[in-house]
This record gives sequence, C-alpha cells and structure tokens, in this order.
Amino acid sequence: MDPIAFNIFGLDIRWYGIFIATGMMVGILLASFTCKLKDINYDELLNIILISFPIAIIGARAYYVIFEFNQYKDNLIQVFNIRQGGLAIHGGIIFGMLAAFIYTRYKKENLLGFADIAAPSIIIAQAMGRWGNFFNSEAHGGPVTQAFISKFPHFIQKGMFIEGVYYHPTFLYESIWNLIVGLLLIYLLTKTFRIGTVFFTYIGLYSLGRFFIEGLRTDSLMFGGIRVAQLISLTGIALWIIFLAMSYKRRALK
Repeated sequence: MDPIAFNIFGLDIRWYGIFIATGMMVGILLASFTCKLKDINYDELLNIILISFPIAIIGARAYYVIFEFNQYKDNLIQVFNIRQGGLAIHGGIIFGMLAAFIYTRYKKENLLGFADIAAPSIIIAQAMGRWGNFFNSEAHGGPVTQAFISKFPHFIQKGMFIEGVYYHPTFLYESIWNLIVGLLLIYLLTKTFRIGTVFFTYIGLYSLGRFFIEGLRTDSLMFGGIRVAQLISLTGIALWIIFLAMSYKRRALK
C-alpha cells in the first residue's frame, strides 16, 4: 500500500498521521456524548485531553525507541521522526494517564470518573489508528497461505502481500476487537457500576485481545525472549481482575 495520501507544497501527508488525527477527533466527538451519560464536565475533559494527548504521543514514541534503540543509535535525529510509525500504544496509555493523574490531582478532581468517560473514545481511536499501520505495511503477523488471505476483502489481500508473501492482517484483528470493546464500554456507561469499572474493563479487555493478537505478530517489541506487549497485557488483565474482585468484595460487605 502507498503510505502517502497526498502532497501539499512538497510535504508528504501520510495515511498514518491522518488515521491518528481522525481517531482523536472521533474520540473527542464521542466523549461529548458519553459525558452526558454520567454528567461529567465536558470542558474539563477537553482540558485533560489537551494536556494528556501530546504527553501520550511523547510516551508512545519514547517507549518504542527504548526497545528499538539499535535502529536509532547511529542517527539519533530519527528518534523525532514519527511520520513512518514507531508509536507504542502501551507507552501512550501509561504517559497519558500519568499526565491526567497529575492534572486531576492538581484540580482536585476524580481521575477515574474522567477515565471511565474517556475509555470508549481511547479504544475506538486505537481501532482507527491501526489502519495507519496497514498503510505503513506494519503491525502484521506471520506468513499465511493465499487460500487463507483470500477470505478477506481484495484491498486487504493486496496490502498484506509484501515482497511476494501474504501475511496475517493482525492490524485488522485488533481494529475489530477494539471496536467491539468500545461498543461494550459505551453500553457499560449506561449502567450503574462502581466508578472505575469502565476504565478497568477497557484495560482488561484490550489487554486480553492484545495478548493473543501479539502472539501472531512479527514485529513485537522484545525484552530478552519475552514479547513486551504480552507481558504488559498480562499485567493489565491482572489489574482488571483485582479491581473486579475488590468491587465484588465491597458490595458483599454492604
């Protein structure tokens, strides 16, 4: 696939950036709806987004570079070039949440209340962002047969035919999973649960899907012989289970 969407005054505009920007805009629009479900101040949420999003991008890039430093050690200026990819969502979530925590602590607001509202927007933005990986011919899995890939739409087949080999469209698997989780989170927002339930369900379900999908990928960030995303995903699943267990115990004690 051609990673360049169009050119303006000699500057190539890449699909990767377009999908990330579009995902963010869709997420912000969705948040204007989800805020009403829980009577959350939308303007305050926008303040958190405006602070957290650039920090999340920095974190996503830093996280990726740390584990792929050999690619950049001979040309450090490329660390700042994100137009061709190289953003790790786990780094983005960690740094973005840290920025949100600092801001809400300063403003004496409840972080988890805003996190519940933001969770559907975040994961649906992730679903859209994965299509940027498609146009960059990255985040795919291992080789597959033509018979296997023929079950997918023609443009997916074409995009996953790289240097004479067909590959698993793992970007598509994650995009679909994220969309399903996003719709479930919106549904959960219409119900009454302990504050934080929607956010931790986002962490848990995203991590569950990512763990299995990551096992198919060929470009995983590695720490020794361990896929970092799978390790972080197991941590996310554990946090979700602990939160649910504590919520159940608290209800039982009432």
